[in-house]
Amino acid sequence: MFNRVYFNYVCILIASVFGCKISGQDTLGIVEEPNILLILTDDQGYHDVSYYGTEDIRTPHIDQIAASGMRFDNFYANCPVCSPTRAALLTGRYQDYVGVPGVIRTNPRNSWGYLDPKATLLPQALKMEGYATAIIGKWHLGLESPNTPVERGFDYFHGWLGDMMDDYWTHRRHDINYMRFNGREIDPDGHATDLFTDWSVDYIKSQKDDNRPFFLYLAYNAPHFPVQPPKEWLDKVNRREKNIDETRAKLVAFIEHMDDGIGKVVTALKESGQYENTIIIFTSDNGGHLPSKANNGPLRDGKQSMYEGGLKVPTAISWPGRIKPGSSSTKMQISMDLYPTLLEAVGANLENNKEGQSFLSELMGSGTSSNAERTLYFTRREGGATYGGQPIYAVRKGDWKLLQNSPYEPFELYNLSIDPLEGNNLMKKNPEKYKELNGQLLKHIQMGGKVPWQNPK
Repeated sequence: MFNRVYFNYVCILIASVFGCKISGQDTLGIVEEPNILLILTDDQGYHDVSYYGTEDIRTPHIDQIAASGMRFDNFYANCPVCSPTRAALLTGRYQDYVGVPGVIRTNPRNSWGYLDPKATLLPQALKMEGYATAIIGKWHLGLESPNTPVERGFDYFHGWLGDMMDDYWTHRRHDINYMRFNGREIDPDGHATDLFTDWSVDYIKSQKDDNRPFFLYLAYNAPHFPVQPPKEWLDKVNRREKNIDETRAKLVAFIEHMDDGIGKVVTALKESGQYENTIIIFTSDNGGHLPSKANNGPLRDGKQSMYEGGLKVPTAISWPGRIKPGSSSTKMQISMDLYPTLLEAVGANLENNKEGQSFLSELMGSGTSSNAERTLYFTRREGGATYGGQPIYAVRKGDWKLLQNSPYEPFELYNLSIDPLEGNNLMKKNPEKYKELNGQLLKHIQMGGKVPWQNPK
């Protein structure tokens, strides 16, 4: 069997003999595997980017990723809340198939997931291809062994181990510090967004002279509440948007501050000569938080909801010389599809047990087949009086969507081709479609039920 790690090692030796780092394709004909920068934001609304023409926000650096590559207008998060989407993104599988149907919290009495220790995470798969791997920012998939970043394939971890921060300046959750450098507790000064940006810039610069390609997973906590932009950014928004709502102004400033950080990270790639051979992915973990005045465009509802506003997220991918600048896609993709797409992009063998599907051909402009009839499942388990520890679900197949936003309420059925805002429940008019989708959902539930989602200790 072809050993890519050995091949990479031989390539590095050849490059060292000639005194240069392999870049793109050198005179020896050796093609370098691309670096990967995966940027995941937290609770960013579907239209909280200015590339959709949103008038009160400026996100030039996110816009540039879209302008330099492909924008995805029909991209779904695996879940309307945080941990499950992150689990799906990093495993290429449905979240309930890897033990994370709900949010993993720092409070074990209100934690609804346990990442399957046997699941192969994206950094583990990339390490087998010779990659250096790093996570900077929010982990949110476990607090202790074996589910810490450095035990799940990341060579380097500089960021936040837990769920949300109670304050972006003091970096605490319930008065506990979850900021870490690898396995060591740290207590840095500064706004968390700036810290994650600066650490990412430093990491990218450190990789300039490393012959290995790198995978950097930059997971900002922003713009998750509490919405705390630096004062100068809020002042800038208020000067520009004269009649803006106060709550909305804070969120806009928060996102614009983060966008500026993304710009600094991309600039570091360019200044270190690594931009031309880097795949950059920008996406969010779920829809925008409506109490924070997030803009989910015309979509119904937001974070926590199985309506479109809770699931659709802004997404763009660039790869210089490979993805056509300014292109766009309306095909359905989902967070877990990034795993096989990236593995195929680096030439790795795809694993057969993944529900995620590669869309590399779509990125390269050579895709001809449609995934319109693909069935997608969305799961969320939650506690409290509203959910009682029970899950809620949605199923999307073609134009049809079956959903439930409470385990104690009936399912709803919509045809999104004629009702994209989900205002006309067709359950009574289309009982056969309900039976079809519900039958498929039951099979999915049975599969997910085979996987433990609580720590066995």
